[in-house]
Amino acid sequence: MDVTSVKVVVTGPFAAGKTTLIGTLSEIPLVSTEKPVTDETRATKEMTTVSMDFGKITFGGGDAAVALYLFGTPGQERFDFMWEVLARGMLGFVVMVDVTREECIDEGRSIIEYFRRLSTVPFVIGANKGVDHPDRLKDLRMRLGIGDTGVVIPCEAVNRDSAKEVLLALLYEVLNALDDEPAAAAR
Repeated sequence: MDVTSVKVVVTGPFAAGKTTLIGTLSEIPLVSTEKPVTDETRATKEMTTVSMDFGKITFGGGDAAVALYLFGTPGQERFDFMWEVLARGMLGFVVMVDVTREECIDEGRSIIEYFRRLSTVPFVIGANKGVDHPDRLKDLRMRLGIGDTGVVIPCEAVNRDSAKEVLLALLYEVLNALDDEPAAAAR
């Protein structure tokens, strides 16, 4: 079987659902660097990623498959030095935002801007808890600064099928970008 490996970064603000998404999808045990929260954000959740999360999921079968290596970033800005490290070699990224938390959306915009400065690879927004709160999606693109062409996938990070939809959307964006490269090179 021919297996193509793809590095995907899952990023987003603190408590957006990054670790949950990777853990929900991974076919190997989640590698996590979660430690107890030691600041005022402890009211939101007790543990936080301090370095990275890692998981793997394989799509396809038969003669060909795609193995997605999922690297999750820490969400707290004080660990942002890891964002650049983890972004190296990525073919795409997912920005998770919890649509039920206003500060998460605001921080999401800054993270998108940061990653877009690092790389021009495709990305999608995983609108965590968006399935149960569709009313919160109507102005999300504007608030995140991604315009009408930005891809937003309502999801529930705890639901495997829902989480897969986010990764499949990213894979389609990566494939579309690869299709556009020969046309751009011919100009």
